[in-house]
Amino acid sequence: MAAPRFHELEIAAVRNETPDAVAITFAIPEDSRDAFAFLPGQYLTLRADIGGEDMRRSYSICSPLSEKDRRTVGVKHIENGRFSGFAQKLKKGDRIQVMPPQGRFTVEIGGDHDYLLLAAGSGITPCLSIAKSVLAGEPNSSVTLLYANRNSASVMFLDDLNDLKDRYTTRFTLLHVMDEEVQDVEIMNGRLDAAKLETLASHGLIDPARADAIYICGPEPMIRSASTAMAAMGVNEDRIKFELFTPAPGSAPAPAPKPKAVNGKGPNGAKHGASVDIILDGARRTIRMDAATDTVLTAAQKAGMDLPYSCAGGMCCTCRCRIVEGTATMDENFSLEPWEIEAGFTLSCQARPDTDRLVLDFDAQ
Repeated sequence: MAAPRFHELEIAAVRNETPDAVAITFAIPEDSRDAFAFLPGQYLTLRADIGGEDMRRSYSICSPLSEKDRRTVGVKHIENGRFSGFAQKLKKGDRIQVMPPQGRFTVEIGGDHDYLLLAAGSGITPCLSIAKSVLAGEPNSSVTLLYANRNSASVMFLDDLNDLKDRYTTRFTLLHVMDEEVQDVEIMNGRLDAAKLETLASHGLIDPARADAIYICGPEPMIRSASTAMAAMGVNEDRIKFELFTPAPGSAPAPAPKPKAVNGKGPNGAKHGASVDIILDGARRTIRMDAATDTVLTAAQKAGMDLPYSCAGGMCCTCRCRIVEGTATMDENFSLEPWEIEAGFTLSCQARPDTDRLVLDFDAQ
């Protein structure tokens, strides 16, 4: 399978959601609809030249599956965020590079389910797509959404959420938690942390043990806290799903196992002049790199290669590839599962060769 490539899409609409967030809708041409087919919860990677720098950012799709010719993402402005600031100024008719949907924070539509969604801030975007698609596509399924914000003015997609609440009165439960605005129901005030989740569960407002799956999206501390709280309530790990794009300062990535020594060389043993063969879209190219100064991705960029990537931080798996020959060590790993590492996959944005020769297949799935 070919590696994902960018498509130039036209912006069909831009809608202000809050004073610092917009919803951007892309028109999907008929000949690109197969490429932009998606599962609820996946994201799009946007690409633009900003101040002479090639920049890429990933934003979750908030569209339901029923929208065949459009894909909408929500973009919240981040202080000093160059890309989010650029995105706030986009307008209808502008064109931008967009990579087809990716991501594993997904649901398959079909059957009867009871889902619990925990969202904070712009983490609502994938949860909105999941809620819309499940409620429309599974007539007997139910969704409980617990949505945390500073205050009512910062709630993204409020009209969409209220529409779901009105349309699916018996199958959709919406709970708002505010930490800077006092609500009528005292229990809904404060931060969405482990203590809050335990309190809500003890009052019967959420029932994690009953949920077929729990989807969590928001700032990294909230994700970690909520995941720990769910596990403490007896929820099996395989029913807790989360997406991580931006780790908090000082957070610890999942361990990236160190390979065994090869020909007497341990991790990053090939520090000088490693030869790396890269298989991409069926073609093979060889580059030479120094593992002491570059990852495979940065070395390939210096050689003029356009490898697929998005976050460049070990979190999104866009640069995932399989090691065919040799070994490599990742600096960090926030996203690859143990089975993928066991199967030989690595992240090119984090990988440094351990052996004098390394062969990587970006077409492997």
